[in-house]
Amino acid sequence: MADPHEAGTAADQLADQLAEQSADQPAEPEATPLLAPRDGVPELSVSVSEIARAAEFLASGGGPFAVDAERASGFRYSNRAYLLQIRRAGAGTVLIDPVSHGADPLTALAPVAEVLATDEWVLHAADQDLPCLAEIGMRPTALYDTELAGRLAGYDKVNLAAMVQRLLGLQLMKGHGAADWSQRPLPPEWLNYAALDVEVLLDLRHAIASVLEEQGKTDWAAQEFEYLRTFEGTPTRRDRWRRTSGIHKVRDPKTLAAVRELWTTRDHIARRRDIAPGRILPDAAIINAATANPDTVEKLTALPVFGGNRQRRSAHVWLDALARARSTEDPPSSSEPSNGPPPASRWPRRKPEAAARLEAARAGLADLSKRVTVPAENLISPEVVRRLCWDWQSPAAPEETSTVIEEFLREAKVRPWQRDLTVPVLTEALTTVVEQT
Repeated sequence: MADPHEAGTAADQLADQLAEQSADQPAEPEATPLLAPRDGVPELSVSVSEIARAAEFLASGGGPFAVDAERASGFRYSNRAYLLQIRRAGAGTVLIDPVSHGADPLTALAPVAEVLATDEWVLHAADQDLPCLAEIGMRPTALYDTELAGRLAGYDKVNLAAMVQRLLGLQLMKGHGAADWSQRPLPPEWLNYAALDVEVLLDLRHAIASVLEEQGKTDWAAQEFEYLRTFEGTPTRRDRWRRTSGIHKVRDPKTLAAVRELWTTRDHIARRRDIAPGRILPDAAIINAATANPDTVEKLTALPVFGGNRQRRSAHVWLDALARARSTEDPPSSSEPSNGPPPASRWPRRKPEAAARLEAARAGLADLSKRVTVPAENLISPEVVRRLCWDWQSPAAPEETSTVIEEFLREAKVRPWQRDLTVPVLTEALTTVVEQT
């Protein structure tokens, strides 16, 4: 473990270095609109043979791959990829339809996955695309996330358009990111937009890498990218129905049971039809029906939304769900069982010493964040800090505090660079609170 004093000094030295660099920052260049790919919009590869040729095309190039995927969030239940955009130096850009080729996706896309395994992937906001790419057999052997790199560099705006303008002097036009990419055929202007998403991604990777090198954060970024690449995800929340918008207004167990049954019924329909749940029935309608608890078609269709033709045809489905809720012998409690700390707002009354620890830790981390120009949530997960402060028990020997914290963070998968910076801060915070109490 790094010596706390040395780690603190390193943070201070980095802060001085960053302050000097900030003072010398040139003004952002005037942006040049980027309206079309330099080589034109490539033909969409749809058939198995076309996808195989796209793989050969990519193999003819060299170096990292710029990778992006378009989904149909808000339109479809699934999170699958409906379009793949890949660019490589010496090869150019390919656009691949991963759903319309009439074959098993894993088999049809295997040649592309094989080529992609030969070098680094460059993505922007990789955590959004990696899951849908993994579904079709594509997993990176090395990763660079330009959005995460922007966060580590201390940029306040890290969306692709903002970073491209800041670092490359180019203006990406607003496009069709929120469109229904599951529709076919895909309009030409959509394909143009999609190709532009990877057009300058490799250039952006080199530009932000240079910034991180100047700031002394290259190794930090490498650790974060590898963690993201190998991250297996968190367990799915058991009671997902509790995320229904407006549920905070519901406290009665019987009404909560109605929300649960309506949500579960909607989820089953949405999954089967691959339609976004909100397009089957809005959350507000679920809350209204659960609260009113109608027992006839007339009463149900008198409620907002349910009076429409589509909902009238499904009235018996929603009434059956409400009937099941009324007859349940296991109504849910008003709060979901949790194996972690309660909301921090409740700490002052339930465990004031933990609240004091959390306040001191947050203050120390906020100061550290300013000194190294990295958002506090990227320095260390707020959830890890809450768990540490809630469960903390001071060791018998005060000098072992930093060692205990170090081990706690290691078990929580906190990366080495994060531990080097945060262990001294957390040690000081928790030690100070102990001395005051």
